[in-house]
Amino acid sequence: MTALRNGKIERSLRVQCLAYCAISLPCIVLAPFFGALDRTVEIYMIATLMFLLGIPHGSLDTVFAKKLHGVDTARQWLVFLAAYLVAAGLVIVLWQLAPAIFLPFFLLISMVHFSGDPAPALPLAFRVVYGGAVIVLPTLLHADEVRVLLAYLVADDVAANIVRPLHGIAWAWLIATMLAVLHAARSDWPESLTLACTGALAVMADPLLAFAVFFCGMHSARHILRTAGRAGEPPGHLMARAAVWPTLACLAAFFCAVFWHDTLALEARIMQFLFVGLAALTVPHMILVDSARWREK
Repeated sequence: MTALRNGKIERSLRVQCLAYCAISLPCIVLAPFFGALDRTVEIYMIATLMFLLGIPHGSLDTVFAKKLHGVDTARQWLVFLAAYLVAAGLVIVLWQLAPAIFLPFFLLISMVHFSGDPAPALPLAFRVVYGGAVIVLPTLLHADEVRVLLAYLVADDVAANIVRPLHGIAWAWLIATMLAVLHAARSDWPESLTLACTGALAVMADPLLAFAVFFCGMHSARHILRTAGRAGEPPGHLMARAAVWPTLACLAAFFCAVFWHDTLALEARIMQFLFVGLAALTVPHMILVDSARWREK
């Protein structure tokens, strides 16, 4: 039964990989021929995409809490929720008090977390290159755009100090990505193709669009499929059962955070909620998800 379930998961992941590459390809090919979208319009579009397809995957943390830690009673769920919110709140406090520490911390944990996407059999070097591709490679051709986006979260000089070293290693990261793609092609062509598309997307497309396509089409989709396989449920059924209420809570928090403080431009408030909120939720999310990965090794 376990072997059959694992086989279904692998087939689902292969289809998801091909779908992600099919979505990425037009963004890669057409990017040089179209100018950048109006920044405000783009932020609204990306925010909608992230809420519909990206944020819900973190809502499945309740599945990990129940299966791995036996969280079941009302009291246990209250303790779990309190611990989850405290961990997230500490990240927000870090952003408020020490943004120069918050930003590299956010980028680093994102790289570590994304490195868990590839198949378990792939080597560490492949995972490191994969995890950093969507963080480092956009600075190769779009360093100024990345700096502007990061400046929504922190002061402009802090953003510039982060982008500068990323841009400095971008060519080396691109070469490492190409080598990893070629090496993996012999043993796991779907993962090789995924990294190739992610690398090309990160280099060619607008940085915000590239991140959204990767986060929603690859990272979130893959996490949902794996979690559904672990839970033994169809993905749609699992999302309807476990993700609706947490996602609605995030949506309510979004409207409160964005419209409560009106001293900043609306697009700045949206960016701050999306990415500071993403950083805050990534910490408890990583604790649950990555602990599950280590248990399975």
